[in-house]
Amino acid sequence: MPAYAIAHLHDVDVNAEIVEYLQRIDATLTPFGGRFIVHGGKQTVLEGPANGNVIVIEFPDYAAAQGWYDSPEYREILPLRTENAVGVTMIAEHCGDNHAATDVLAVQD
Repeated sequence: MPAYAIAHLHDVDVNAEIVEYLQRIDATLTPFGGRFIVHGGKQTVLEGPANGNVIVIEFPDYAAAQGWYDSPEYREILPLRTENAVGVTMIAEHCGDNHAATDVLAVQD
């Protein structure tokens, strides 16, 4: 089941370090089957306070997403982003193709 690395980044200082991060991140995704789903492009906030942009990277499964984030290759470039942007990042598992909203009411593992 796919999983997603999701970030909401704001106050990004687009400097040489961020440019280097962007130049190097794709190579860190490839070994884990990661690909950008949302990155740049048009984004409209419909509710709540939000500034910045959402980024979504899809992986084949949760283990691949976690493996990418924990990989030495990604950890090497991570400070290039964290020292130049504020935000929240997370990994989330796909809910399944037949998911209904009330499924979250069931007992979670």
